[in-house]
Amino acid sequence: MRALYDSKSKGNDRGIKALLTSEARLESWLAVEAALAESQAEEGFIPREAAEDIIENAKLHKLDLAEMERIKDKVGHGFVPFVKVLVQACGSVGGKYVHYGVTTQNIQQTAQLYLVYKVHRIYKSFISDILEHLSLLARTHADTVMAGRTHGRHATPITYGYKVSVWISELLNAAERLEECEKRVFQVMMGGAVGTFSAMGEVGQRVQERVAKKLGMYSMAVPSRSIFSHKEEYIMNLALLCNALHKMAEEVYYTGLEEFGEVSEAFQEGTIGSSTMPQKINPKLAKGIIANSQKLYSMVATGLFCGVRMFEGDSSSYMLFDGMLEEAVELTAEVLMRAEELTRTLHVDKERMYRNVMLNKGLDNSECVMMQIASKLGKDKAHELMYGKAMEVELEGKDFLTVLKEDPVLSECFTGQELEAMIKPEHYTGLAADIARASAARALEMAAKIKEENKDGVI
Repeated sequence: MRALYDSKSKGNDRGIKALLTSEARLESWLAVEAALAESQAEEGFIPREAAEDIIENAKLHKLDLAEMERIKDKVGHGFVPFVKVLVQACGSVGGKYVHYGVTTQNIQQTAQLYLVYKVHRIYKSFISDILEHLSLLARTHADTVMAGRTHGRHATPITYGYKVSVWISELLNAAERLEECEKRVFQVMMGGAVGTFSAMGEVGQRVQERVAKKLGMYSMAVPSRSIFSHKEEYIMNLALLCNALHKMAEEVYYTGLEEFGEVSEAFQEGTIGSSTMPQKINPKLAKGIIANSQKLYSMVATGLFCGVRMFEGDSSSYMLFDGMLEEAVELTAEVLMRAEELTRTLHVDKERMYRNVMLNKGLDNSECVMMQIASKLGKDKAHELMYGKAMEVELEGKDFLTVLKEDPVLSECFTGQELEAMIKPEHYTGLAADIARASAARALEMAAKIKEENKDGVI
């Protein structure tokens, strides 16, 4: 994988890096060429013995890689040298039918999506684990009271489990999008030079469908080399996936500031945060998620521009999309690795959360008191009354409970104990705990579904 932002996560990439090597790329080309030959033989387009020869010799260890590099230096083409050494690896029968009736981009684009599909399956394993971790956080902290915040200021109280439920909801949506896009994204194209099956004729579409089935992919209805919307959709979906995790990382990053102190990343003794400040313990996982996600977003607009090149093919689009898709895959992998570790090891300080929500000494529960008195005075008058009390506290520095008890209207309607109970944050979190527990259950359900669908491993 190319160098990314900040030091790389120490987490296990689960095989993603191996799928992004030059060796894996060659093996994917071989897999597609073998599937093509077998499919063409099944349709009677090439001899069966030719297909068997190609399948037998479409192995990386049988290619003369040094010769491939020599030819590449001579002809200046990135794929023709591969075809030539594969022809040399095959016998006289199979060699005649290597790369038969298709063009370079048919193999390269199909093979790239074949590899990305494998990575995609690994992504889903990360998402499953992250959902499990978030489910545990949501259940554990369903009743952990903290300040709700809007516009950077205290709003009404929530629970930390509720906050986690927001992340769960976003991640579930991202997981669903990734699942639903598979049939559109991971497509095989075997239409030849301009996508019209000119070389294979009537059997071409059937060959393409067979290749797709053998590779565990989908057949492209119009195998045009100028269609890039499926790749752009995938980059967009990766951006939305990372956006959900970016949101989580931002909240961890900022609520971990010393002034908040509500959460913190796990810390291993010996880790150094700064070359000059010995005390620094930096949020390495969160900031890595943020940086890699932001880089990924930039590719969405670029993809939209380069995906509308004119005519039936344009190498500038191929080159740009190939590079962008690979980098998008790398960035997403880094985000997922960090997010899995972060959600698994995050420390939550319940006491600090409660101390923070009480900074205003119950003022955050102004709405609670207002709703209680509204049944007697009406909403508008109740709001006017409580606004006046809140301003006394904010502008004159008075104690909120004292201000409430001193008001003749409120003291007539409620006892001092009732007023005291109204301004306790744990008494005004609404359905936060219920939503947290329900979201935790949904997260576990989706995690189990993903694991069941991928129990046999990657394709």
